[in-house]
Amino acid sequence: MAMELLTQVGLQDQAYKRADELSGGQMQRVGICRALMQNPDLILADEPIASLDPKSSEIVMTQLKEITESRNMTTIVNLHQVDIAKKYATRIIGVKKGEIVFDGIPGELTEEKIEQLYHNEAIPTMNVESPTMIPTQQEEHAYG
Repeated sequence: MAMELLTQVGLQDQAYKRADELSGGQMQRVGICRALMQNPDLILADEPIASLDPKSSEIVMTQLKEITESRNMTTIVNLHQVDIAKKYATRIIGVKKGEIVFDGIPGELTEEKIEQLYHNEAIPTMNVESPTMIPTQQEEHAYG
């Protein structure tokens, strides 16, 4: 079953390599295989594409979706990349400060809702005065 899973994620040629010889994206795909070896009913993926380049992120998310859909598995993925969530999710739940502020299908997640989730924070205005320049002794001798 392990080789079958590695083949599904395109890593059959890497099967006998040490983990420290794999790229970040390859290691994420191995992690997906490890989880699937348990035959779970549900996969919880916490930031599965964090620190991956865009191409590797697409590969990981595509394979995660294809494999879990083919097995009719529920997958819960925690992401901060809204564009990726909208592309791969069937349902998005947006949480802000521990409260659900959006729960719906990707097509319902508007720019207004995204702004509310990520940017609608009150930022206090800082009262900053212009700095006062005080010459040092060395500067006084140089100019005076």
